[in-house]
Amino acid sequence: MAIVVNLDVMLAIRKMSSTELAERIGITPANLSILKTGKARAVRFSTLDAICKALDCQPGDILEFREEDPR
Repeated sequence: MAIVVNLDVMLAIRKMSSTELAERIGITPANLSILKTGKARAVRFSTLDAICKALDCQPGDILEFREEDPR
């Protein structure tokens, strides 16, 4: 997939655990894990908004587009 989720990077920068973020934004740790690993098929804007507020960051700090290797 060409969209890369850099949530682990932001969590490390903010020195916050996944469990703490999940509690702050009101989702289960399992659903946050699915998002962190890039296995999510979609993300709600309300969830992205809550993540950005909790981590004091921009959506572009979390989501990145990378060209896929055509091979």
